[in-house]
Formats: sequence, C-alpha cells, structure tokens
Amino acid sequence: MAKFEDMRLKSDDQLSADLVELKREQFNLRFQAATNQLERPARIREVRRQIARIKTLQTERSATVKA
Repeated sequence: MAKFEDMRLKSDDQLSADLVELKREQFNLRFQAATNQLERPARIREVRRQIARIKTLQTERSATVKA
C-alpha cells in the first residue's frame, strides 16, 4: 500500500509520464512473452496493476475536481 501512497504525492503530469512509461514496458513484456524470451513472467502482473493504480488515482482526482 506504500506504493499507492507514494503515487498520491506525485503531480498529474508525473502520473501521466509514469503511465506512458509503464504502457511501453507492458508492450515490451508482451512482445517478449510472445517470443518466449520473458525472464520474469510476474512482472507483467506487476506492471498491469501499477497501470490500474495510476488510472484509479487519475479518475479519483478528476471526480474531485468536477464535484
């Protein structure tokens, strides 16, 4: 849960940059998995969950702005 609290401290721009970086990493991991070159299969899950955390935080922030 500490990771999520650390993300809360980041600005919207920093979160967007992290999201872009994670999506790029996710693409590379999927490509490695397809070519059977993946060293850490669990990393796919970690990246996917980090992306979900960032999107959740972004949605949360946009909801508080509108309210």
